[in-house]
Amino acid sequence: QVQLVESGGGLVQPGGSLRLSCAASGSIFSIYTMGWYRQAPGKQRELVATITTGGSQNYADSVKGRFTISGDNGKNTMYLQMNSLKPEDTAVYYCYLRARVQAVVPPTDYWGQGTQVTVSS
Repeated sequence: QVQLVESGGGLVQPGGSLRLSCAASGSIFSIYTMGWYRQAPGKQRELVATITTGGSQNYADSVKGRFTISGDNGKNTMYLQMNSLKPEDTAVYYCYLRARVQAVVPPTDYWGQGTQVTVSS
Protein backbone atom coordinates (compact mmCIF):
# COMPACT_ATOMS: atom_id res chain seq x y z
CA GLN A 1 0.00 0.00 0.00
CA VAL A 2 1.16 3.53 -0.72
CA GLN A 3 1.40 6.03 2.11
CA LEU A 4 1.98 9.77 2.00
CA VAL A 5 3.27 11.58 5.07
CA GLU A 6 3.21 15.35 5.17
CA SER A 7 5.13 17.63 7.50
CA GLY A 8 6.02 21.28 7.90
CA GLY A 9 2.69 22.96 8.51
CA GLY A 10 2.10 25.44 11.30
CA LEU A 11 1.31 29.01 12.25
CA VAL A 12 3.12 31.85 10.49
CA GLN A 13 2.66 35.60 10.28
CA PRO A 14 1.66 37.28 7.03
CA GLY A 15 4.69 37.70 4.81
CA GLY A 16 6.41 34.71 6.37
CA SER A 17 7.53 31.42 4.88
CA LEU A 18 6.93 27.73 5.41
CA ARG A 19 8.23 24.61 3.72
CA LEU A 20 6.00 21.57 3.41
CA SER A 21 7.37 18.09 2.79
CA CYS A 22 5.66 14.94 1.56
CA ALA A 23 7.31 11.55 1.66
CA ALA A 24 5.82 8.66 -0.31
CA SER A 25 6.45 5.11 0.83
CA GLY A 26 5.26 1.64 -0.07
CA SER A 27 5.38 -0.47 -3.18
CA ILE A 28 5.56 2.14 -5.94
CA PHE A 29 6.29 0.97 -9.47
CA SER A 30 6.22 4.36 -11.15
CA ILE A 31 5.19 7.93 -10.33
CA TYR A 32 3.40 10.17 -12.79
CA THR A 33 2.57 13.31 -10.82
CA MET A 34 2.95 14.65 -7.32
CA GLY A 35 1.36 17.78 -6.02
CA TRP A 36 -0.31 19.81 -3.34
CA TYR A 37 -3.95 20.71 -2.93
CA ARG A 38 -5.54 22.77 -0.18
CA GLN A 39 -8.94 23.16 1.41
CA ALA A 40 -10.00 26.16 3.42
CA PRO A 41 -13.01 26.04 5.77
CA GLY A 42 -16.25 26.12 3.81
CA LYS A 43 -14.49 25.86 0.46
CA GLN A 44 -13.78 23.10 -2.03
CA ARG A 45 -10.38 21.48 -2.29
CA GLU A 46 -8.29 23.31 -4.86
CA LEU A 47 -5.05 22.69 -6.71
CA VAL A 48 -1.99 24.52 -5.42
CA ALA A 49 0.85 23.06 -7.51
CA THR A 50 1.85 19.86 -9.28
CA ILE A 51 5.09 18.45 -10.63
CA THR A 52 5.69 15.52 -12.95
CA THR A 53 8.64 13.16 -12.82
CA GLY A 54 9.90 15.00 -15.90
CA GLY A 55 9.97 18.21 -13.90
CA SER A 56 7.01 19.99 -15.47
CA GLN A 57 5.31 22.27 -12.95
CA ASN A 58 1.85 23.75 -12.73
CA TYR A 59 0.67 26.40 -10.25
CA ALA A 60 -2.59 27.98 -9.26
CA ASP A 61 -2.67 31.63 -10.30
CA SER A 62 -3.08 32.65 -6.66
CA VAL A 63 0.32 31.21 -5.68
CA LYS A 64 2.43 31.87 -8.77
CA GLY A 65 5.62 33.72 -7.90
CA ARG A 66 5.25 32.92 -4.19
CA PHE A 67 5.24 29.11 -3.99
CA THR A 68 7.75 26.69 -5.48
CA ILE A 69 7.22 22.96 -5.85
CA SER A 70 10.16 20.59 -6.12
CA GLY A 71 10.77 16.87 -5.95
CA ASP A 72 13.48 14.36 -5.16
CA ASN A 73 12.70 11.34 -7.34
CA GLY A 74 15.30 9.19 -5.66
CA LYS A 75 13.67 9.66 -2.27
CA ASN A 76 10.05 9.85 -3.53
CA THR A 77 9.81 13.12 -1.64
CA MET A 78 8.23 16.37 -2.64
CA TYR A 79 8.46 19.88 -1.21
CA LEU A 80 6.42 23.06 -1.33
CA GLN A 81 8.30 26.23 -0.45
CA MET A 82 5.77 28.90 0.46
CA ASN A 83 6.95 32.51 0.65
CA SER A 84 5.13 35.80 1.15
CA LEU A 85 2.28 33.96 2.82
CA LYS A 86 -1.11 35.66 3.06
CA PRO A 87 -4.05 35.04 5.40
CA GLU A 88 -5.97 33.65 2.41
CA ASP A 89 -3.38 30.86 2.16
CA THR A 90 -4.75 29.45 5.41
CA ALA A 91 -5.99 25.93 4.73
CA VAL A 92 -5.30 22.27 5.21
CA TYR A 93 -2.70 21.28 2.63
CA TYR A 94 -2.90 17.78 1.15
CA CYS A 95 -0.15 15.88 -0.59
CA TYR A 96 -1.22 14.12 -3.80
CA LEU A 97 0.37 11.34 -5.80
CA ARG A 98 -0.61 9.62 -9.02
CA ALA A 99 1.32 6.38 -9.36
CA ARG A 100 1.29 2.77 -10.42
CA VAL A 101 2.00 0.07 -7.86
CA GLN A 102 2.50 -2.54 -10.60
CA ALA A 103 3.11 -2.36 -14.35
CA VAL A 104 -0.25 -3.98 -15.15
CA VAL A 105 -2.27 -1.85 -12.72
CA PRO A 106 -3.70 1.49 -13.91
CA PRO A 107 -2.44 4.68 -12.25
CA THR A 108 -4.16 5.46 -8.96
CA ASP A 109 -4.52 8.69 -6.99
CA TYR A 110 -3.29 8.76 -3.40
CA TRP A 111 -3.75 11.43 -0.74
CA GLY A 112 -2.03 12.34 2.47
CA GLN A 113 -3.92 13.14 5.65
CA GLY A 114 -3.25 16.86 5.41
CA THR A 115 -1.26 19.43 7.33
CA GLN A 116 -2.67 22.69 8.67
CA VAL A 117 -1.19 25.97 7.51
CA THR A 118 -2.42 29.07 9.34
CA VAL A 119 -1.33 32.55 8.31
CA SER A 120 -2.27 35.07 10.97
CA SER A 121 -0.84 37.91 12.99
